[in-house]
Amino acid sequence: MSNLDPSKARSGDEELAEDLNAVPDDDEADDEDVEHLWQVGEIQLGVLSGVLLLAAFVLGRADLGGWELGLSSAALIAGGLTFVPKTLKKLFRGQIGIDTLMTIGALGATALGQVEEAATLAFLYSLSEGLEEYSVAKTRRGLRALLDLVPRQATVRRGGIEQVLDPAELVVGDTMIVRPGERLATDGILRAGRTTLDLSAITGESMPVEADPGDEVFAGAINGTGAVEVEVTATAQDNSLARIVHIVEAEHSRKGATQRLADTIAKPLVPGILVAGLLTAVLGAVFGDATLWLERALVVVVAASPCALAISVPVTVVAAVGAASKRGVLIKGGAALETLGKVRTIALDKTGTLTRNAPVVVETVTAAGHSREEVLALAAALESRSEHPLGRAILAATQTVPAAADVEAVTGAGVIGTHDGKALRLGRPGWVDPGALAADITRMQQAGATAVLLEVDGLVIGAIAVRDELRPEAAEVVAELHRQGYTVAMLTGDNSATAHALAAEAGISEVHADLRPEDKSLIVGQFRDAGRVTAMVGDGVNDAPALATADLGVAMGAMGADVAIETADVALMGEDLRLLPGAFAHARRTRRIILQNVAVSLALIAVLIPLAFLGVLGLAAVVLAHELSEVLIILNGVRAGRSTPLRTVGPAAVPVTAHH
Repeated sequence: MSNLDPSKARSGDEELAEDLNAVPDDDEADDEDVEHLWQVGEIQLGVLSGVLLLAAFVLGRADLGGWELGLSSAALIAGGLTFVPKTLKKLFRGQIGIDTLMTIGALGATALGQVEEAATLAFLYSLSEGLEEYSVAKTRRGLRALLDLVPRQATVRRGGIEQVLDPAELVVGDTMIVRPGERLATDGILRAGRTTLDLSAITGESMPVEADPGDEVFAGAINGTGAVEVEVTATAQDNSLARIVHIVEAEHSRKGATQRLADTIAKPLVPGILVAGLLTAVLGAVFGDATLWLERALVVVVAASPCALAISVPVTVVAAVGAASKRGVLIKGGAALETLGKVRTIALDKTGTLTRNAPVVVETVTAAGHSREEVLALAAALESRSEHPLGRAILAATQTVPAAADVEAVTGAGVIGTHDGKALRLGRPGWVDPGALAADITRMQQAGATAVLLEVDGLVIGAIAVRDELRPEAAEVVAELHRQGYTVAMLTGDNSATAHALAAEAGISEVHADLRPEDKSLIVGQFRDAGRVTAMVGDGVNDAPALATADLGVAMGAMGADVAIETADVALMGEDLRLLPGAFAHARRTRRIILQNVAVSLALIAVLIPLAFLGVLGLAAVVLAHELSEVLIILNGVRAGRSTPLRTVGPAAVPVTAHH
């Protein structure tokens, strides 16, 4: 179970879904085995009940009353098998639910000699139960289909011999051989070979990602052009896909506000209905025809049963969460889904969220008589002996790296060394005097870059600007969020100049810079205190306090970061920001569907009760109205899982890398 913020956790409501028949009970048939509608037991019994009921009706019209009664009784038994046993089990546990009301209605009608009406109730209710189970099983199966992305076999080298194994037999430390076109059987580290990986089915990345030795790779990814060797880092039972499925299924118990509203209404409604039915029967017997009012009491009990209300939210949530998971957005249950649909303010971390957290050289200026290639080569000679992130950016910008001697890092300043007998010094302005390049240094810093100066024998020959660039899709994503009506703010620990420069490029006007992790949490708390339902989007590491403080935490790159999955309510399984506006739109649409279902469910009960009490509708008509509405609500809820693309902006300009 995730280590979630206790303030967001639910307690005590886990039994409600079972009590109210909101989802299939645990002791029912395993829904993972249900692939077709006709495989559902309730549907099979319901169809049998319907066939027997139709035969009884035909024989009844032929004046064969004995056959009509016998077949109607058989239809009642067949349909009743779908809910009467569950009712008895719950009663033994001291629980009552919607199926209790249906059992009372069927038994009461039978006692009054209305066997055909009782059989009609059993027939229709069994079909609705079957449709409900099938819809939930189908959407859950869509989530579990993630596990089917793992291949049936894996090639492993053990003791110098290649052998083909079941992925379940892989152990940490094994070396997998993955050929072009094959899927990875589990998570690992690329140790030999270079390739591109298709992660579209896992993370939602539209472009293949490049993978080099040392990069993390994940179960289910499709290998591209090159054969590679991968060191296994997780077993098949504990890889990223298995972990995601486990977390989502565990988090289904976290109910949203609308689900809690439905539960709050439905749980006391069931005993209240029984009391109202009993009073109707007793008072009717005292002041009128006992048989007539007993019959009406039974109809009122069935009319007031909150079948549709109980399933209105769970079916929609399961469908929506499953659909999002298949498209690279991991949503932890109904609470997170509903909050995602209510967010109006989005706080974005800069490093690793708006940017890749991979600095690159964006500009090089030189003094007279020196070239860009010379400046980068000499800087790389010093940085080749350094572990500084800026050093890696400089090394990546040149293919020429001459040998330097006597290299030594100067803490907080830069690096010194020699090359061809010349003294080299590379470091920040102030430690190295910029001289004639002072104006260029100022311009670089105002553009949000970190500038370093290269000095040779006491003379500055060039300046290099290094910056953690925006993701290519960042500006378009921010523009789309603004178009959807969201307020977007940037929260970062970077200095104000760098933060404002990158924010301007991204189209963000509200910027909070020079922040420590606790400062980010404080600002997010201020957003919440101002009545702004706030989502914090970060990388899940130094942003963990802010992710926990926000109404909703959204983590980037959940495929590779355990802390992201543990801390956040929603996680983008890849590192593509384009999923963000689509995820919000998906949640808003789902929330509208949920509210539609709840409203229709309550309106139906409000209409049917007086009609049943006044005798306008009989038992069969009330049951038919209920079950038709239940089918419509299920179909409406399943709409939340239909194949609507979660991306609402175009593809990024360049592919991303697999390294996290």
